Parts: sequence; C-alpha cells; structure tokens
Amino acid sequence: MTQIAIDAAFDSGNIEVLSIDGNTARLAITRDHMSEFAQWFHFRVTGAQGEAVELKITGLNASAYPGGWPDYDACVTEDREYWTRAASSFDAGEENGTLTIRYTPAGNVAWFAYFAPYSMERHHDLVSEAAASEGVELVRLGTTLDGQPLDMLEMGEGETQVWLYARQHPGETQAEWWMEGALECLTDPADPVARALRQRCRLHIVPNCNPDGSRRGHLRTNAVGTNLNREWANPNPEKSPEVLAIRNSMDETGVDFAMDVHADEAIPAVFLAGYEGIPSWTDDLGEQFYSYQRILDRRTPDFQTKLGYPKTPAGKANLGMSTNQVAERFGACAMTLEMPYKDLADAPEPEQGWSPERCKLLARDCLAALLEWLDTE
Repeated sequence: MTQIAIDAAFDSGNIEVLSIDGNTARLAITRDHMSEFAQWFHFRVTGAQGEAVELKITGLNASAYPGGWPDYDACVTEDREYWTRAASSFDAGEENGTLTIRYTPAGNVAWFAYFAPYSMERHHDLVSEAAASEGVELVRLGTTLDGQPLDMLEMGEGETQVWLYARQHPGETQAEWWMEGALECLTDPADPVARALRQRCRLHIVPNCNPDGSRRGHLRTNAVGTNLNREWANPNPEKSPEVLAIRNSMDETGVDFAMDVHADEAIPAVFLAGYEGIPSWTDDLGEQFYSYQRILDRRTPDFQTKLGYPKTPAGKANLGMSTNQVAERFGACAMTLEMPYKDLADAPEPEQGWSPERCKLLARDCLAALLEWLDTE
C-alpha cells in the first residue's frame, strides 16, 4: 500500500495534516486568521487510485458550529467540475469530535471540501463574462485589505432599486454558486424573467463581498478576522472596508429590495430570515417580506418555511447585520437567504445532496419570485 499525500496550499485551501499512515490521515481545520472561527475545509488527496481512504478531521467539538457535523457527508470530486458526496460519519467522543470521511477514488487524485468551492479565478470569469453582456456595467467599489478588487455589476433601466449580494461569509460558497445562476439568468437576452426585471428594476449585484476570506480559505471572516455581517452599523476602512464600500454605494442609489445570500451549517433546508425587531418595524413593512416568502414557497419545492431562525423580538434587532440595517436605513424589503451544507430534509438527493446545480436553479426561482412580488407591490 502506498502512502497518500494531502495538499491545501491553493486558493481557498484549508487543512492541517496531523499524521498519515498509509491511506488513513488525521487532520484538523485551521482557524480563520485573527479569529476563532473554524469550519471550512478544502484539500487534495493523491496516491490512492482504486484504494479506500479514511480521512479523520479531528477537534470538531471546538469548531464554529458543531451542530453542522451530524448527518453531514463531505463533498468530493475527481474532475473539479462535478461534486458528489463521500460517506461520512461524526463521533463527538473521538478526539474532541471527529468527522470520518471514507472514499475510494477511481483515479489518482480527489478533492474534498465542506461544500463545492468557488475559486477567485472562477469569480473573475463570472464577473468578466457578465460584464461583457449588453447593458451590464462593472463597477469597482474599492479594494480589500489584501489588495483585491471588490466588484459590483449593474444592469436594468427601471426605477426599483434591487440589491443582491453574497458571500459575506466566504466559506458559504453556495452563495456564489447562487450568484452564477442569477447572473446567467439576468444576462440571457432570451430569458423572459430577465427581460422583465431589467425593464422594471435597476439591479446592483455584488457576487462576492469577501474576496480575501475566500482566497484565504476562511469560513466567516475577512483578512483581519472581521465578521462582515456584524459591521453594517459602523463599518470602517481598517476592519471592514468591504461593507463600507457597499453601504456607501447603497446610500447613493437607495434600496427598495435586498437579498443577502448565505448558507447555514446545521439546518437541512432553504429558508429566509427577515428584519423583525428593527426599530421602524410596521406590519405593512413586514408584510412586504412575508409576501415574497409566500411567493417563493409556492414557486419551488426546494424552499420551505417550517425550518429557520426564530423571529427577533420587537426592538431587539442587531443593526450590525445587513438585512436589519438595510431594512431600517432604507425602509426596504430586505432578507437573508440561507441554503444548507447538508441535503434537504424534505427533498433529499442522495448522490449530490444540496449542490451547486441546485443553488443555481434556486437563483432563477428567486428572481421569478421577485418579478411576481413587484406585481403585488
């Protein structure tokens, strides 16, 4: 038996190799820089063609969200295009919580990740292709602390100001797969939903709010350990220039509708979170969100309303979170879209679980729901 090799020194890579014995490895997840968050992993295994490998990621009781590991199967690919699931099991009593991944690669290389990665190279391809479409403008909002550009795409001739932004938390790669689906829809000249939305709305789209954390292989923070989705009340250029640039641009355009795209580690469902608890809450403002939620629930079986976050009590909203800040600041219908790392409890797909393909399909349903919602408003 040959001994496998494990690498993670690439875009969004994250793993620490503790030991390797033949085809078995003990591993640990590296924490976000200047932060205690740890959950995202992404690494490559070579040297085990046709042989079963056993990969043990240890210390997970101390990870950011231990509830994410039970009933979770790791993502795996051999061609970096099609991601499936590797049989995995979690034992909270083994080495302070261990996820054991078992897989037999057909070839000599396999890639494993918490969810299908979305690299910065793919991000630049996405932005460039969209920007080359008729009627689309690329806006460079600013520069991150690592010196990367923060990109926004704008399109549409309508008066309704729509903001779509994703990946404040870089390890939630589902969000940028969703963005890929949204941009493919919106830049398709033959798509009737896209045509109608571009006639009625001015769309402002930030596919990746956190390029530094994405490239560094972080779960939740930027280059200096800042959780961007707690910075919206008082962003600053030293800790959160990304949020400062986005919020300043929102101040220039105004916001009527906003969707902040995320993923949740533990809940096996797609759901929305609203802005209950903001100081300016009214039932009429809340009904705008609930109306959109009902429309999306009717449009796709991949969305549901039974599982989700509890509603925030009156006056207790955290205005450092983007959905609350945007709803309060602009009187907008704002929301957070959450997708799972696990499979959907109500609509499982055993081979892939929740996948990039389903993220992209969900995006078009969200846009179609927005078009219908505009008619109700």
